[in-house]
Amino acid sequence: MDAMHIKMRDIGIIPVVKIDDAAKAVPLAQALTAGGIPAAEVTFRTAAAADAIKAIADACPDMLVGAGTVINVELAKKAIAAGAKFIVSPGFNPAVVDYCIARNVPMIPGVSSPSQIEAGLEKGLTVLKFFPAEQSGGVSMLSALSGPFPQVTFMPTGGISAKNVSDYAKLKNVLACGGSWMVKADMIDAEDWAGITALCKEAVTAIHGFTFAHMGLNSADENDAHETANLFSLFGFTAKEGNSSVFCNTEFEVMKKPFRGTKGHIGLKTWNIERALAYLAQYGFKPVMETASYTGTAGSTPLKVVYLDKEIGGFAVHLIRA
Repeated sequence: MDAMHIKMRDIGIIPVVKIDDAAKAVPLAQALTAGGIPAAEVTFRTAAAADAIKAIADACPDMLVGAGTVINVELAKKAIAAGAKFIVSPGFNPAVVDYCIARNVPMIPGVSSPSQIEAGLEKGLTVLKFFPAEQSGGVSMLSALSGPFPQVTFMPTGGISAKNVSDYAKLKNVLACGGSWMVKADMIDAEDWAGITALCKEAVTAIHGFTFAHMGLNSADENDAHETANLFSLFGFTAKEGNSSVFCNTEFEVMKKPFRGTKGHIGLKTWNIERALAYLAQYGFKPVMETASYTGTAGSTPLKVVYLDKEIGGFAVHLIRA
């Protein structure tokens, strides 16, 4: 996966922006970034698109700004000249795809069928836009496509909202989700930057899907562990013996000797550990890679489990792929 697609995966959501006034482009970009989404797909649905892309590219160089609704080569030329870092189209136009590939500009064409996916693969593309997502079968269709096309990841767009974004984010073949619910036209027109930032923060929380998995408690020795497990049984938690710990149902893990964390550890589930690590890095957390395990061959497939380097309340934290 190249650097730009890694950045897309780490951000998780690419706002689809329709903007009528290029003067509002930079404040909008700043509002998105403040909300944890430093990315935008500015659509060529208005005459202001090229100027908006240029304004963002010039004023916010760290922003991942691209162009959307690029339905012909002329629009691709305008988008690239304006500074678009990637090009997105609603359908699969070979002329546009070839033009972007020839200029080494990342291209994400829209597809909604196996035949179109095969056309993308013929061009060497393994990241494709799934559009219109909800109308084309949504989550169930993407799950079905993962079988014959395991090498392809998608950016589903169309009908995605705060209510269903987590359903898409949990899929292993979803790179990032495209959506416009956090950048509604009326909010941009009203310059409601604080409101846009707030919606972005909610969206970021939704795409990670953090949930409690279990709490691990350190014990002095095996006898101490069994005494603790017996106490949990008073509350209806059934003990299950393991090699290094005793699980009480699935919520509590009593370690048979001191393990990670001053007091123990907390397991948190998330849809995508790599994306979660990128998010947590801005708050000073780093992965302890010697604790990492993978869904397949070590180092070459998505992370399944990894500990973080900071404790919370005396507890080590490890992330678990949901």
